[in-house]
Amino acid sequence: MKPWLKRTLIGTVTLFGAFSVLGALGACSHHGHHRGGWSAMSDEDAAQMKARIVEKAGEKLDLDAAQKAKLATLADKLREQRNAFVGDTKDPRAELQALIAGTTFDRSKAQGLVQSKTQAVQAKSPEVITAMADFYDSLKPEQQAKVREYLQRGRRGWRG
Repeated sequence: MKPWLKRTLIGTVTLFGAFSVLGALGACSHHGHHRGGWSAMSDEDAAQMKARIVEKAGEKLDLDAAQKAKLATLADKLREQRNAFVGDTKDPRAELQALIAGTTFDRSKAQGLVQSKTQAVQAKSPEVITAMADFYDSLKPEQQAKVREYLQRGRRGWRG
């Protein structure tokens, strides 16, 4: 397989996996409390939300202290990756609108955005993969089965 294709596939799978895990963790938290998402929160608010997520997931999965610590590390790495992906963007809609502000689509600016986002994902993916693997591998088989069941349920998660 060609190296660029392999990197693209790995990056896509990693991105999908990271967002799936982030969605799974986010579903464990209360909805609607923080507009703008986890990355838009202050560090203090994010720490509180992470604590709630770890606690709620800890209850659902019956995690021990070491597993909770690994889950907290995973949450931190996912937040770091998301923040790197978002970058300095305060208003993503404005960035998109800038691409279509003229009579033609700004292809070079769009390509620059894609490249910066791809680089952010590639740079942080090894840390996220390691954190995810460390957490998942620390789970007992019955806990892993619960995680797989949760992911199969889709958006309903543990509420359904």
